[in-house]
Amino acid sequence: MEESKVELKHSELTEKIIGVFFDVCNELGHGFLEAVYAEAMALALAAAGLDVRREVEIPVWFRGKLIGDFRADLVVEEAVVLELKAVRAIDQAFEKQLLNYLRATQFEIGLILNFGPKPEFRRLVFENARKKIRVYPRKSAAGER
Repeated sequence: MEESKVELKHSELTEKIIGVFFDVCNELGHGFLEAVYAEAMALALAAAGLDVRREVEIPVWFRGKLIGDFRADLVVEEAVVLELKAVRAIDQAFEKQLLNYLRATQFEIGLILNFGPKPEFRRLVFENARKKIRVYPRKSAAGER
């Protein structure tokens, strides 16, 4: 019987990003502000041959209207959103934040990279096919009965 291998979306790219993350952690160590790690990651990712943009303004839409925007720490190869942290541990609130970023955009893959005392990461996926955007409110939300 042949084993089936699960293919993760952008797996080679995320593996490369995670490798760069650990390189930066090993070189800089713990204790800097997130902005320092963001600059170091941008430089290291570019040196690894990847297209990277910092502080990317990404619009948030609701019912077909632009309602605001958020700034992604880094976007790599126009495919993966990076949310950088420099905290003791990754909190569930950070995961929810990144999932909201993915839900509100065309991006499907996000990484939380924590430069805390113990470097850690989370890989989150929200496939575009699962994103349901309502154009009109439900009847109950519109005040109709």
